[in-house]
Amino acid sequence: MQLLNKIDQQRAQLPIGASRILNTRSLKNEHQRLTELLQPGMAVLDLGCGPGSITRDMAKSVMPNGQVVGIDINPGFIEEARHNHSNVPNLSFELGDIYNLPYDREFDIVVAARIFHWLSRPFDALKMMIKCAKPGSRIFVHDCNLEKVTWQPSPPDSMKTFYTAFLEWRAEAGMDNAIADHLSKIFEKAGLVNIVETPQHQLTKYTDPDFETRIGIWADIAAIKGPQMVQDGAITKDQRLAAEVEYREWVRYQAKLQNVYFTAVEGVVSI
Repeated sequence: MQLLNKIDQQRAQLPIGASRILNTRSLKNEHQRLTELLQPGMAVLDLGCGPGSITRDMAKSVMPNGQVVGIDINPGFIEEARHNHSNVPNLSFELGDIYNLPYDREFDIVVAARIFHWLSRPFDALKMMIKCAKPGSRIFVHDCNLEKVTWQPSPPDSMKTFYTAFLEWRAEAGMDNAIADHLSKIFEKAGLVNIVETPQHQLTKYTDPDFETRIGIWADIAAIKGPQMVQDGAITKDQRLAAEVEYREWVRYQAKLQNVYFTAVEGVVSI
């Protein structure tokens, strides 16, 4: 188990260069349901906050009396978040591990977005989230099913090869590629009540102004995670490079649509 957890952490780790992708995201564009839940005065814990662009938006949503704490395991992200958002008075960022947090019944909402599909122990993470939440408060997890991503037209064969290897490489480390469809049952097992599941699929069309950024995510994944996969023997160096180069070319000249399957699941902590 310890070895598996180490592999899990290594494969989930994002280099600081990934900020370019993460900083394009906003609360309004990425988390419609969470936007509806946030209210002024709330105390919010955001797990896996990255460089903090969405966490900043959460802090603005709970002003003037609310407080938001962002947690990430990556020291570089925490340093960047503190530097970029130091002017937001009700926002702080802390280095931490989702499996081991110091809080006890302190927050009105505990959030984990795009994090559970990188975890080999999602139930343990959920139990820790519950520990951090006040009785009667809400747990919110937003995540994807990577097995249900669709493109029009079909992407290059090199990317298909890479993507298949990417899913297998993740599964080998104990990560659930279909976690979005399993969240409700995990919530039930953890004892949460009033569970609500909201589809949050992200449809991107070539007419959208940020189309190339959004659909280009898989070329970025090939660039960012691909070297780890090569090192682990999941793909060859040539396969990784071909996937990135040919996919970027496809995005520029052929791609029309991408639909990424996301679900938001929320549950209430029993009183």
